[in-house]
Amino acid sequence: MIGLGVKKDDLTLRAAAALSGAGEIIARTSETESFKALSAFNVRTLDGLFKTCRNFDTLNKKLAAEVMNAAKTSDVCYCVDGAVCEDEACKIILSKSKDAEIIEGVAKSAYAAGLANIKGQYTAVSAYNVHNLKSCAAAVAYDIDCEYVAGTVKERLAKLFGDEADCTFIRGGRVRKIKVYEIDRQKEYDCTCSVAVEEGEFLQKHRYDFADIEKMLKILRAPDGCPWDRVQTNESIKGNVVEEAYELADAIERGDDDGIEEETGDVMLQAAFHGVLKEEQGVFDCSDAATRLVKKLIFRHSHIFGKDKAGDSSEALSVWEKNKKAEKGQDTFGESVAAVPVNFPACMRAQKVQKRAAKSGMDFASASAAAERLKKELDELAEAVASGDKQDVLDEAGDVLFSAVNVCRLSGVDCEEALRASANKFTQRFIACEKLVIDDGKDITGLTEAELDVYWERAKNALKEH
Repeated sequence: MIGLGVKKDDLTLRAAAALSGAGEIIARTSETESFKALSAFNVRTLDGLFKTCRNFDTLNKKLAAEVMNAAKTSDVCYCVDGAVCEDEACKIILSKSKDAEIIEGVAKSAYAAGLANIKGQYTAVSAYNVHNLKSCAAAVAYDIDCEYVAGTVKERLAKLFGDEADCTFIRGGRVRKIKVYEIDRQKEYDCTCSVAVEEGEFLQKHRYDFADIEKMLKILRAPDGCPWDRVQTNESIKGNVVEEAYELADAIERGDDDGIEEETGDVMLQAAFHGVLKEEQGVFDCSDAATRLVKKLIFRHSHIFGKDKAGDSSEALSVWEKNKKAEKGQDTFGESVAAVPVNFPACMRAQKVQKRAAKSGMDFASASAAAERLKKELDELAEAVASGDKQDVLDEAGDVLFSAVNVCRLSGVDCEEALRASANKFTQRFIACEKLVIDDGKDITGLTEAELDVYWERAKNALKEH
């Protein structure tokens, strides 16, 4: 397999020698400048395959098949424009043939990077695979041979570098400086078209990613960085994780997409902060945490990546729980119950503890049965209150709340959500009730219980009407 390079004089001496001794010479296409280097040889081109294939995946498979079939009867030199490493059909041949030899040529991406004066390392990608391009300091996309493909390149580069980022558009060796959003607005496209883009200085970039969050934190924690950020520890900022998570949940409940975007970033900041702190301690870094996460997801989703089966979300959850238990080495139900974090909100922890214990079979038969137990616990609480024993009241109050969680859980209700909704409802009603009292020129603290009940009912009815 021979890379012809970009221009007609890019052919190497080694490639010329191989061509001279070839049983057959096959060229991917004759529609390139570099094909002219083969003018002295007898060449069969595969131009006709381009017209018979509906997509490039099929084309590359057919190109590879044609070459490998020819190689069964003679030594074949397969010539491609640019470099062999850039050609998808060549990759297919390499995966299936142990006898293939590569004579590399000038890469289309390297040619474009040189014309664009890319200063450092860059990532090269075919325009037809640009969706696989990940965050990088610089990128070169080649084979932008039509407006549609130019549009997909624009969308991906805009996501990574920003619409307004400067880039270089190259066609037939000619260079134009444009913005990323202009990539699909050029007059003509052909197989010589490439785009090169390089991110700007850190503070002037148009787009940032998780790696940039890490970089920012390292700047802030440097000796000449922010005095506050420099003195933080995992312990000192642990509360921020919970706070930011609640703010994200609040934005979700409000249906505030702008708030969700902002708070998601704040949660990412907390994760990155803890990772950077542990990296400084030599324990692990964010890459280690991400690796562990992805491996965990692969292991727990054995119904996707393994032999387990799951026909619905309930079965998928069962597989997840089974794998989670195995992953954590939990041999008993008690170990699973004890693993529920003690710093969860009490209502949430109670529900999770009950749910895990229920897997052992220790559970009420129904929500109605749990409700009967709740009645008994209420009676015991009333007795404790009457006795005046504060410790007894504390114990029985906990039992009442725990029993109430049981009833809600078995009724299919999220207790944390239910209690939060009730607190919100009470807040709205109280504010409305107090307003009605004030509107009547009265002081709420001076009303009797019966008078308060009247105002409370009026507030409830007023809120229902709205």
